[in-house]
Order: sequence, then C-alpha cells, then structure tokens
Amino acid sequence: MLYAIFGQDITDSLAKRQSVRPAHLERLDALQASGRLLLAGPFPAVDAPDPGAAGFSGSLIVAEFDSLAAAEAWAVADPYVAAGVYAHVTVRPFKQVFPR
Repeated sequence: MLYAIFGQDITDSLAKRQSVRPAHLERLDALQASGRLLLAGPFPAVDAPDPGAAGFSGSLIVAEFDSLAAAEAWAVADPYVAAGVYAHVTVRPFKQVFPR
C-alpha cells in the first residue's frame, strides 16, 4: 500500500537540511531502486522553485510499504529526523487516483 510521509521542518532548517541531504537522498534512491517510490520532494518556504536562503518548510514522500508501521519506522529513521530538520513527521495511508 502507498503511504504519504509529511515532514514539517523546524524554523531555519536550511543549514541542517544541507548537512544531511546526501544521506537523506541515499535512502530515497534505495526506495526508488526497489520500485517503491512514487514521488518525493521538499516544500519551498517561498513561492519559487529555488527558495534560496528562505529554504524549505517540509517534505513529502509517497512510497509503498508493507504496512503503516513499516512506513512509520522508515520515516523516523530518516537522517532529517536524526539531525533535527523535522519538527514533526506524519505518516498516513494514501490512495492514488490520478494519474490512472
């Protein structure tokens, strides 16, 4: 089943994000290589594709996991959690309707 993982950033998270981004992307690469990643990316803190110093306000990952518990365990093991980038992480079941 698909699960949506939403990480809400702390204020001024950019430096912390940048410091652990390679490890975060490595985990996403592994999900993609296994065919389980539907989409992933950050929310710019301002209305621009490159927010510059404004940074990001959070991230969204939609991926396939065996259960909600498995998705939650994967989410809390993310380097952004360990580094304190995320103030809060929410994991919810997700049903893709579009694209068909």
